[in-house]
Amino acid sequence: MCRKLKSALIVLIFLVFARSWYAAAISNFYAFYVIESYGLTIAKSQIYIFTFLLMGAVGTFFGGPLADRFGKRKVILFSLLAPAPMALLLPYVGPISSILLLALIGFLLMSSFSVSVVYAQELVPGKIGTMSGLIVGLAFGMGAIGAVALGSLIDTFGLMATMIATSTLPLLGFLTFLLPTDETVRQWYK
Repeated sequence: MCRKLKSALIVLIFLVFARSWYAAAISNFYAFYVIESYGLTIAKSQIYIFTFLLMGAVGTFFGGPLADRFGKRKVILFSLLAPAPMALLLPYVGPISSILLLALIGFLLMSSFSVSVVYAQELVPGKIGTMSGLIVGLAFGMGAIGAVALGSLIDTFGLMATMIATSTLPLLGFLTFLLPTDETVRQWYK
């Protein structure tokens, strides 16, 4: 079981990485993309970021009740794979469609934030603080590292190319199939 537990934690960390880097790309650089692509002002470009972050907060709130109803693993899976087609489409749509897509992506993507923490806590019972610190700390830390790395990629390859490449990150949600089901995790500790 120790090997399965380590594998599950590694997969969960990769999922946190994908979510954090994508969120960092949108919250730090999408305003520049909107200014460059749609010719909007700085003030108007901030509406896009606000929409993404607001709906992300709403998604975080609803993630818990959804996990209670459908299961943590399913919510984590859905929160990355459902926005993946929208994320892939985002660099190619107009200004109105993009704000609607950002709202949906933000809600869906961030619905697994709190769920990932609880899932990690159930993977390693008795280490609630450690698992919370691991997942929340990695989420914010990876987001910060992602902002630096993505900024470097933008400097090297350009804003459009980096935003297109970043749009593939939610596809890492397929890794969720490698996580044990909620029932399997419960059986480990019976």
